[in-house]
Amino acid sequence: MSILSNRVITMATSATLAMAAKARELRTEGKDIIGLSLGEPDFNTPDFIKDAAIQAIHDNYNSYTPVDGYVELKNAIITKFKRDNDLTYNPSQIVVSTGAKQSLANIALVVLNPGDEVILPCPYWVSYSDIVKIAEGVPVEVETSIDTDFKMTAEQLEAAITPKTKMLWYSSPCNPSGSVYSKEELRALADVLVKYPQIIVVSDEIYEHINYVGAHASMAQFPDMYDRTVTVNGVSKAFAMTGWRIGYIGGPTEIARACNKMQGQITSGANCIAQRAVITALEADPSKVQYMVDEFKNRRALILDLLNEIDGFVCNNPDGAFYVFPDVTAFFGKTLNGVTIRNASDFAMYLLEHANVATVTGDAFGNPNSIRISYAASADQIKEAIKRIKEAVS
Repeated sequence: MSILSNRVITMATSATLAMAAKARELRTEGKDIIGLSLGEPDFNTPDFIKDAAIQAIHDNYNSYTPVDGYVELKNAIITKFKRDNDLTYNPSQIVVSTGAKQSLANIALVVLNPGDEVILPCPYWVSYSDIVKIAEGVPVEVETSIDTDFKMTAEQLEAAITPKTKMLWYSSPCNPSGSVYSKEELRALADVLVKYPQIIVVSDEIYEHINYVGAHASMAQFPDMYDRTVTVNGVSKAFAMTGWRIGYIGGPTEIARACNKMQGQITSGANCIAQRAVITALEADPSKVQYMVDEFKNRRALILDLLNEIDGFVCNNPDGAFYVFPDVTAFFGKTLNGVTIRNASDFAMYLLEHANVATVTGDAFGNPNSIRISYAASADQIKEAIKRIKEAVS
């Protein structure tokens, strides 16, 4: 009998982290692995943000921080929400956490009771389902397809709602598909949700600024959804600050206070130096990091052009983030170099072992027909990776 809890025994390992670990293991064996599995910008954190962190060290920021974040950072977040999203929050509605992943976990733990259902449009970010399960909720997956740019319709949402539905979670721009919900599409979903006032919406907007359509919409912008929406964001992606581990929420005061209470018993306040640096990041005009977005857009065009030359890869045109999520069902049932491809997991492992390219199976994101390929890598790496993939499947 195991000494471990059922909670951790039944928990899935993060597929993105597992693939990254496998790639590192193969590199130590001398293999030249190109990693296109992690959602991590290959840019350095901008100098003006690093300078703020250095100054914070010199200013002797080294003590425990307030559980929900420095007041100066909360004010910067409030300013950011108003400037970028036309959302008005007060400090009691803001909670700073150790990454947006902790923000999501806090929300699940303070809102869900055993058996509560959470609607997850597929594909969804790899950790959503297990975070819901840890909080004893029940993930309800809503299947979408490449034909609808992997976006859930109002009719699908309505059909998924039951008396047990407590929450809807989604990301826009979406990880892994790059899909971006327009304001009109969110309004259509909101028109369904207003009939079910018990449902809380979690809007994950971590890729907000990596958006190629020019307009970002937030569910909380609608007055009839503001009091029922928790907006989650952070600095990992747009500011190339993945390792700084700062995320935050804006939402109903009751939920924010509960997240503060929960966090106070688990991790307390986030890193003091990182928080000081994030103040500077959020107070800056988003145009200061536009150069990264412009480069991602160029890489998107490059990787789509290259993938579209490979028979069997079917791609849509993602409007945000830095991923492509091609349908690879054309390879299912085929035998390549003696390996039979039964599903997306087999295909992703085949590409790792026979093309030396790390991707992630779509199964981890609730879509068994696709794989996720990150283009948060240099143009040269992308060219070489897709060349290897093309040779491996020819």
